[in-house]
Amino acid sequence: MMESRIFKTISDYFGSECPMNESNAQPRALDSQNCKHEVLVITGPTATGKSVFGAALAMALGGEVVSADSMQIYKFMDIGTAKPAEEEKLAITHHMIDVIPPWEDYSVAHYVEDAAQCIDDILKRGKVPVLVGGTGLYIESLLSGRSFSARGDGILRSELESEYDDIGGEAMLQKLHELDHEAAVKLHANDKKRIVRAFEVFKTTGKPISQHDSETKAIPPRYKAVKFALNFSDRELLYERIDKRVDLMIEKGLEAEVRCLLDMGVTQSATAMQAIGYKEIVAAINGEYSISDAVDIIKMESRRYAKRQLTWLRRDKDINWLTLNRM
Repeated sequence: MMESRIFKTISDYFGSECPMNESNAQPRALDSQNCKHEVLVITGPTATGKSVFGAALAMALGGEVVSADSMQIYKFMDIGTAKPAEEEKLAITHHMIDVIPPWEDYSVAHYVEDAAQCIDDILKRGKVPVLVGGTGLYIESLLSGRSFSARGDGILRSELESEYDDIGGEAMLQKLHELDHEAAVKLHANDKKRIVRAFEVFKTTGKPISQHDSETKAIPPRYKAVKFALNFSDRELLYERIDKRVDLMIEKGLEAEVRCLLDMGVTQSATAMQAIGYKEIVAAINGEYSISDAVDIIKMESRRYAKRQLTWLRRDKDINWLTLNRM
């Protein structure tokens, strides 16, 4: 059975430090007859070793890795996103890495469409898809079967953003109240992105975004998933790994990578440049503070991000936690 193969792989990988034993060797999976296929998920907070473990699991099970990292999809951003090394990608097939250039935007809807195609192809070829990454929204949206209101209309979005800027958030939100009161009461006038999105959904689908969201929540899951999350029993161990990882990124040339992106014309406001590690180095390059201070800020922000990831993951009762006691 798949469960026994998973347990054996985990046991072999972690050895005497195996975070599972025979009493909890049966992974919890989504109990739904409507799910089409089984997908393995390896997730957890940043710097827990997801990529290496996920690749090892995929290799042991005859599978392929599908990345679920919102920043690894960008080309030319290797060091700061901790992409798998070339030898790792040669050893096992990886998907959803280096998908688009860093000056382009990439939404959750884009990811779900592209990643689902990868998973369906892997399943069609009789292999096991191993979804690996820490972007919880990507994972949840892909597995849930959630429908998105198409990829959106860039021209329409620009027009709506201009309208928001012209008439102001309060007036724009009032217009949304008249169109979709249920959605509007949940938003603040300063939330430009979500207000614009609500109008965009209505204009492209003819449905209020509140109705669209309700309908998509009723859709059965796209895939049956067995989910594992890596973590450390001692939070300080995780923080120590984060600090060492940031130091290693600096040693490998993160500053040079960021300068290269800027030379390519990637702007400071680009979505890719909002990634932790990149925006801080850009600020240092612009003279806002020193590189040394940037490194300290990156470590602090990475720790905060890890806390947010753990909060997100702990909502999911189907996750099997692999809690490690040492680095």
